[in-house]
Amino acid sequence: MGLLDKLLGPKSKYDKSLPYTYEARVRSIEDEDEFKTYFSDTICGLVEHLGRNGIGPDQAEIFEIYQEHETPVPTSFLAGEDGQWLLREELCRAFERHYPGHIRDGSCDFEDRARGCQGP
Repeated sequence: MGLLDKLLGPKSKYDKSLPYTYEARVRSIEDEDEFKTYFSDTICGLVEHLGRNGIGPDQAEIFEIYQEHETPVPTSFLAGEDGQWLLREELCRAFERHYPGHIRDGSCDFEDRARGCQGP
């Protein structure tokens, strides 16, 4: 990664047809009006983090965050019939039609982004 890439960040973040980031809102057990919030630049990074931390699809609301708005992500894109998070490859297939032209066999336009996750 060159200096310019470090300063400007991932090229895909400037594509307004793609979400800028993803957010998971997990209701706190203590208070139904409070949420724990997790952010990731990729849906696969967010889902992997939630799964590693024992947070299931039935416990989280996922949102695509665009520059001007946010959109909820249907659970059908994220979880299998067994109620568990989809694996990375399965997520790619689920989102192929949702992001036409951005996800292809073996690659996607999100590859320039870090898959880490930030949150509580």
